[in-house]
Amino acid sequence: MLLGASRPAAAQPVAWDHLAEGLAIGVWTPHSVCPDVPPLLVAEIDPVRYRFSVHYFRNEPVDEPLDIHEWQTRTGHDLVFNAGLFRENFAYLGLLYGQGKSLGSRRHSSWMGLFVAEPVAAGRQAAGILDLALDAFDEQRPPYGEAAQSLMLLDRTGKVRVRQSGKQSQQTILAEQENGRILLLKTTAVTSLHAIGQCLHEAYPGIRQAMAMDGGSSSNLSISPALRRAAENRGGAQSWKTLLSTGTTGHIGLPAVIGITPRQPVPKP
Repeated sequence: MLLGASRPAAAQPVAWDHLAEGLAIGVWTPHSVCPDVPPLLVAEIDPVRYRFSVHYFRNEPVDEPLDIHEWQTRTGHDLVFNAGLFRENFAYLGLLYGQGKSLGSRRHSSWMGLFVAEPVAAGRQAAGILDLALDAFDEQRPPYGEAAQSLMLLDRTGKVRVRQSGKQSQQTILAEQENGRILLLKTTAVTSLHAIGQCLHEAYPGIRQAMAMDGGSSSNLSISPALRRAAENRGGAQSWKTLLSTGTTGHIGLPAVIGITPRQPVPKP
């Protein structure tokens, strides 16, 4: 009984809709445990079955940043979401790598979160989060082909690594689970990063660490029309569909995005 009493409280579990092998989406409602955190749209991605790709608009034949749906149409990825933060001139803030090459940005001295994917050598995990306060990343010989730097939110000791500033906005979070799968979380209303970090630690079992990508009006994701149709054919709860913006208005241009595509061939379970 003592052991049971010491466990973190449990929030409402996610009702997953499995869109494809290795990709599920649903809604997580932690309000009973975390009253300051709204429902979150959650995608769970298996990096063994899905490849991550980083894109930056200056490396594309376009004159200005594309919005999230334009990125999805251009790249053909099953799912696309906003990468880290950027300056007013659309320069990315932090390390950004695509296909093993730096996309022209520099390491941010105080942001310690680095999402990495597609290792160049065998023996490394397919995708995950590096804590640059503890983990090395060789910029001259990057160990991963894809990388994007941003704020460390929750580290592997359970510590929330952002201050309680009181600032609230829409947020996009990347989390690495103990089972190696990647979680993409997007808020459905404004909240603070600190509140999300504390909530993930207390109420979402299995999360190893998490980082915050760009928030505010940049917080966005897009799912391909083919996957939407597949979800409709499969049935399921589909509670996430009403929370996913599909219109052509209200989307700002995003200088950098990350997309996922099934590996070919798709491995069997």
